[in-house]
Amino acid sequence: MCSILITGANRGIGLGLVKNLLVHQQPKIQHIFATCRDKGKAKELMELTTNSKLHVFEADLIDHGSFFNLASQVSNVVKDKGLNVLINNAGISSKFTRIGLVKSEDLLNHFKVNTIGPIMLTQAFVPLLKTASKTNSNSVGKSSAVILNISSIMSSITLNNQGGFYPYRTSKVALNAATKSLSIDLKNDGIIAVNLHPGWVKTSMGGANAPLSIEESVAGICKLLTEINQSYNGGLYDYQGKQLPW
Repeated sequence: MCSILITGANRGIGLGLVKNLLVHQQPKIQHIFATCRDKGKAKELMELTTNSKLHVFEADLIDHGSFFNLASQVSNVVKDKGLNVLINNAGISSKFTRIGLVKSEDLLNHFKVNTIGPIMLTQAFVPLLKTASKTNSNSVGKSSAVILNISSIMSSITLNNQGGFYPYRTSKVALNAATKSLSIDLKNDGIIAVNLHPGWVKTSMGGANAPLSIEESVAGICKLLTEINQSYNGGLYDYQGKQLPW
């Protein structure tokens, strides 16, 4: 039995992950923790709380001071078993912009949400991840503790042949770098940290022209979670398990 926390679960990929885990991997998962900024505006997510495995908490990625309180709430549920999987999914993306249209406040907001938020949230949950790894009684895939940071193919410098998207690209590149450091810093604790490109998905962020449905993306992500091992540590992968270049 294992426990998973997913940020940004009120819509899109985050909500899709909650639905998939509740339906398809229910016997294995004991607790699913889902965060959103406002429960009152997360109607579809809240409707899923009829399943006792799901726990919904409010969290805002720019309110870093609240993260340790959130970790305490999760700890009260998992107790001495710890948290097996932390999925830093919540994020923002601006529209395509050329250099002449970039605004400093837009860059700053993207770094606050897409980079600083996941780093500080992970900091708060490291003790629970370490607990899960040490007890070794719970597991996901080949590891007892995993940090999955939702990145993007747009963070790949090698594959950037379009330009633009300065706030989104740079904040996700920075997230990749942070994940790499986590993979080194926490390796001896048995915690694996991975960057994940979920695909170009039909969400409010991805748009209606995206080729991939939410269901297809999250099915791949959940399958990948069962396969993750030490060889993935610190890398950038897509939802099908293919490694992407930096």
